Amino acid sequence: MLHCNAGRLYIGHTDNLERRIAQHEQGQIPGFTRNHLPVTLVWSETLPSREEALAAERKIKGGSRAKKLALIRGDFEEISRLAKSKDRPSTSSGRTEFYVK
Repeated sequence: MLHCNAGRLYIGHTDNLERRIAQHEQGQIPGFTRNHLPVTLVWSETLPSREEALAAERKIKGGSRAKKLALIRGDFEEISRLAKSKDRPSTSSGRTEFYVK
């Protein structure tokens, strides 16, 4: 995860982190990061396969900004709390009825 200009966050995956960071820092990759330089690596994780890395990227991208910031801090209690504080009940709560208004 990269922290970009004006507090924006960029999530991606690669098989060569050092090279990819250098490309982003130098503006060699068209798109979001080039338009929001400078960038700083704020979080990374090594996974066993590219498929798992892509799945993790999608999951993180789908999370709220608050969850992303908690991940950067390593605050897993906050991530858990945020996951439980959604407007809809969790499936583990036993309250999974569907209501139509």
